[in-house]
Amino acid sequence: MSAADERALEALLFAAAGPLSAAELAERLGPDADVGAALMALKARYEGRGVELVCVADRWRFQTAADLAHLMTEAREEPRRLSKAAQETLAIIAYHQPVTRAEIESVRGVQASKGTLDVLLELGLVRMRGRRRTPGRPVTYGTTDAFLEHYGLASLVDLPGMAEMKAAGLLGLDLPPDFSVPDPSASTAEEDLIALDSDAPEFHTDFLGGDEDSQPA
Repeated sequence: MSAADERALEALLFAAAGPLSAAELAERLGPDADVGAALMALKARYEGRGVELVCVADRWRFQTAADLAHLMTEAREEPRRLSKAAQETLAIIAYHQPVTRAEIESVRGVQASKGTLDVLLELGLVRMRGRRRTPGRPVTYGTTDAFLEHYGLASLVDLPGMAEMKAAGLLGLDLPPDFSVPDPSASTAEEDLIALDSDAPEFHTDFLGGDEDSQPA
């Protein structure tokens, strides 16, 4: 790593309109730049200062240090507050994704309102990921990068435990007694889902061809 790489990264991140991935930074700096080492050095240099370098949703950005947030006072429109039902639904989606509406209802113990999911989709915190390979092919839901950015998470692995989620307002205090927090890293892979726009029928490979002995006479 060279001082020039670190200096170039600093300039790019300050000038960027939004967070940049390591790949995007490498594309700007060229193949000879050690972007990973330069990012780590830059992060260490800004640690503890008024502006810090952080990684959110696998993208890098400069932001005000958390302990100085009280200085950033500005009159602005109050963002829409999530209802308790929306908070609980978002938490279930975050930990169980990809998850269907029926599975959300099963965890919460009450029927899921279409309006609740619509609000989460409109805010960009949730997206439709695909259809489950089960009868009826129900739509599944998962979180977005906007969800990670909103809660300051680098990835889903950094999701807090149940106590921390309640303190952050992500979970209500009167969840069903059998509610549990699973490991988000064990969620169903995208490859196990059907694309939302896929209307092609599915067939088991058993029915596609076979040995000559199995052909009808």
